[in-house]
Amino acid sequence: MPLFSRKKKPSEDARKRLEYQMCLAKEAGADDTLDISRCELSEVPYGAFATCKVLQKKVLIIHTNNLTSLVPKSCSLLSLITVKVLDLHDNQLASLPADIGQLTALQVLNLERNLLKSLPQSIGDLAQLQVLNVKGNQLRALPGSVSGLRSLRALDVSGNELQELPRGLAHARSLQTLTLDASAMTYPPPEICSAGTEAIQQFLCTECGIAYPPPSQHLLPTLESNGGGTSVDGVDRTVEKYLEEESEWQNKFLDYEKRKERKTQEKLEFERRLNVGQREQALLVQQLNSHKDEILQTVREEQQRLEQGLSRHQRCLEEERLKLLQQLKDTEQGIATRIQKLLEDNQRQKRSSDILKSLENERIRMEQLMAITQEETEQLRRREVASAMQQMLAETYKNKLLQTTSESRRQDLVSQACSSLAEMDQKFQQILAWQQLDQSKAVSDILQQVEMQKSAFEALQVKKDLMHRQIRNQIKLIETELLQLTQLEVKRQELDTETLQLEMEAKSETKQENYWLIQYQRLLNQKPLSLKLQEKGLEQQLVALLLELSAEQYVPIFAHHRISLDTLGTMSASDLEKLGVTEAGLQHAILRRAREILAVATTIPELRRAEESEAPAGPEPSAPLEEPPGPAAPGDERQSECVVCMEREPQMIFLPCGHVCCCQGCCERLLSCPLCRQDIAQRVRIFHSA
Repeated sequence: MPLFSRKKKPSEDARKRLEYQMCLAKEAGADDTLDISRCELSEVPYGAFATCKVLQKKVLIIHTNNLTSLVPKSCSLLSLITVKVLDLHDNQLASLPADIGQLTALQVLNLERNLLKSLPQSIGDLAQLQVLNVKGNQLRALPGSVSGLRSLRALDVSGNELQELPRGLAHARSLQTLTLDASAMTYPPPEICSAGTEAIQQFLCTECGIAYPPPSQHLLPTLESNGGGTSVDGVDRTVEKYLEEESEWQNKFLDYEKRKERKTQEKLEFERRLNVGQREQALLVQQLNSHKDEILQTVREEQQRLEQGLSRHQRCLEEERLKLLQQLKDTEQGIATRIQKLLEDNQRQKRSSDILKSLENERIRMEQLMAITQEETEQLRRREVASAMQQMLAETYKNKLLQTTSESRRQDLVSQACSSLAEMDQKFQQILAWQQLDQSKAVSDILQQVEMQKSAFEALQVKKDLMHRQIRNQIKLIETELLQLTQLEVKRQELDTETLQLEMEAKSETKQENYWLIQYQRLLNQKPLSLKLQEKGLEQQLVALLLELSAEQYVPIFAHHRISLDTLGTMSASDLEKLGVTEAGLQHAILRRAREILAVATTIPELRRAEESEAPAGPEPSAPLEEPPGPAAPGDERQSECVVCMEREPQMIFLPCGHVCCCQGCCERLLSCPLCRQDIAQRVRIFHSA
């Protein structure tokens, strides 16, 4: 076994795909997604971490690779602090980093079909995690820290060796979907696991001794959309023309890649057909060899059968010969006994000469008869032996004839097999020659295509470098203009604050109440458009209820959280306190009035529809309107600084408003622009040249 195992290098197509995806993620106008899937990676490259850290990517897709670890030695997990979606399915991860809880912004984590045997305890620190998929791993248990996943909505643990769920999962109040192998579970029992997510959560809450609230009562932040413009307003037609030409070149490059892939597929198909032909040829040779072996086996069996028949016939002849000999012995013994009896009779009758003569005559006659019988038995025996020898010679001759015919047939089959093998060798040599010609042609075509691709890629790279240089110069001009506009905006706001202070000093005590109404009206006029749309979508009966209880200041809060009368009927005083309604008496009054309206609506539905049609549209404070002050003229230019810390220079552009007013350290904690109070969709870092 080798001491140091070599890492498998990715293929050329995988390397090109990785370079293309990294360039695409760094281009101006790219979205918040970094996709380096199907690149045959054994570890995450350093450039991916740097790209996610600098460009603040929110979606990182690294599925279908050969990853064994998430963070290389030279990288830090804090580089992925802005990632909200992390897709790592179809890899070879055996464990996760112990400090994965540092990814506080993570909302979706997909670890399907890996080699995970356990999850780290720090996974409970992912307070914003909403989807966790660990399907198809080797998990035996879940850590007890899953009770800290307060925002978890979907959990998939099927296809593992899991048999028990932790009791702390009952504290995941927002869990709506839980997928597991119900038949393999021992705790909770399989019948409870088969009943669904709600039954499992009720069982765990009962085991922990806490009440089970449905997930609909818990308000969770929704996943942010991955869309978000990254283009800077004001880019001229040169950039648009460059983008069009770049997309055209990309289309041509993709067409070339498709043609190359088609050629590769054709080559693979030809090799497959050639392999099929070779397999068929080998199969034919194997069939011929097996047929030859079968013929030889039949000849051997026939020869053995003949030898067995011959030996059986010889045994039969030997048995007949032994029978004849036994019969001859029996007859000889009978004759001997008769002679003995005659001799005894002769001895008893010695005295009588007549008897002796007659006996002598009888003996002579018997001897003559015995001589005749012996000659006949000899002749019969000779005849039988001669016939048996003739029959045996005939059978041996037949066996020789069969052996010669089988030998001739075997020689014919061997000659036919040799001739067919020679023909197959000739055909195989011809096919190999054709294959070598086709391979040489394919190699020459591929080399020509590679040269063409190299020249086209060099031309495209030179053109892209020129266009990138022009775009960088234009972006620098835009950054300077945005910085100047931001300085003017800051100066205008300072002048506005000075004029407001002068107005406040000039206002008398008698007109102070009217002045604050004007300021309140200004604040209402500067209310964000999204909040106005949410207030319009609020139920009219709920708005009338808040007006009736003099709680119109809570209308934006109820509109932001999309509170309806039905939802208000299921809430408690502690829920209202979490929303921001701190007065205890007002809490009970709102809940009591909402329950009364719902009770009347259930008994008399027509009354509720009538109240909805007659309810006022919303609170409109009455105050004299005042024209906003005009923009102040810019004064002397001075060095710009961060409007939050007042120490460092501004380094970030807020989109879509375009203000340059914060440094990099202060902008991470802001959700809206400090100058215009508009929501920040994206942050762009600017670098000041020396």
